[in-house]
Amino acid sequence: MRKYFLGVDTGATKSHALIVDENATPLGFGSGGAGNWEVIGWDGIEITLNEILQDACQQAKIKPSQILGAGFGLAGLDWEEDRAPHLNIIRKIGISSPINLVNDAFIGLPAGTDAGWGIVVSAGTSCNCYGRNQQGQIGRVIGASFFGEYAGAGELIGRAKQAVAHAWTRRASSTKLTEAFLNLTNAENPADLLAGLMRDKYHIGAEHAPLVFQVADAGDEVAQELIRWAGYELGELAKAVIRQLDVAEDEVDIVLAGSFYKGSPIIQEKMAENIHTLAPKANLIRLETSPVVGATLLGMEAGGIDAPLLRRVLTEKLAHFETS
Repeated sequence: MRKYFLGVDTGATKSHALIVDENATPLGFGSGGAGNWEVIGWDGIEITLNEILQDACQQAKIKPSQILGAGFGLAGLDWEEDRAPHLNIIRKIGISSPINLVNDAFIGLPAGTDAGWGIVVSAGTSCNCYGRNQQGQIGRVIGASFFGEYAGAGELIGRAKQAVAHAWTRRASSTKLTEAFLNLTNAENPADLLAGLMRDKYHIGAEHAPLVFQVADAGDEVAQELIRWAGYELGELAKAVIRQLDVAEDEVDIVLAGSFYKGSPIIQEKMAENIHTLAPKANLIRLETSPVVGATLLGMEAGGIDAPLLRRVLTEKLAHFETS
């Protein structure tokens, strides 16, 4: 009899659900909006989870009760106190199977490495880092720039604004970022730009991070240094988790997940340079598939399947499934 497994990946803006069989054959896919309770509340995440589950089940032609294992990578699942409310919602929408429930940053790890253990450094709008060693112990950072954990697009833009301000006050070198931001906002001059940023007349946000990469590519030393800073800081996150899991001497895989890495090869180069000072055998891997693959593999693991053996199979089949 065919067996069915579920993977769910939720974020601050979009969410996905994937149903596969025991051979890692995709059968149903659902997509929806935000799935972070900190953004849309508990009622909102219940609506999102139910919608994407029903879409995936309808496409797979099964009922939620037929699912034998489920993996959930959930944005906003940051502390132990967040676990029970999420579990209550998951049961409420009809999932009664064994469950693997993790933060959404974690699922990049099983999606990106065959080993089944290692470190994942997620970097998009912001950043996060999780890991698992061969004994199954979990390591993590807090996942908040408030605590000095950097860097994603939002943090890079924040530092770029500082660089423009420091150039204007002559605290630091001039930078072509000033001209780029003037053109972006149509501000009259640097003073107008800075005043407008302070008073919300102008907006320069995480979505404008590609502008920093463009200025760096054009040779601006200040912008290049900001990218090196971002790579170094992301390496620091990985090093923290490496220490927690005591894997500095191992050939540990470091999975780089998220859109931020597309901005410049300097990010990965600086990360590797920093990480190798602690873990010289570490292997950095760019995640080239959807993170929902990791959640699905965790779902298969919860249902008793040796999931790491099926990672490549699922990745290949999903690429075909999504384009068919």
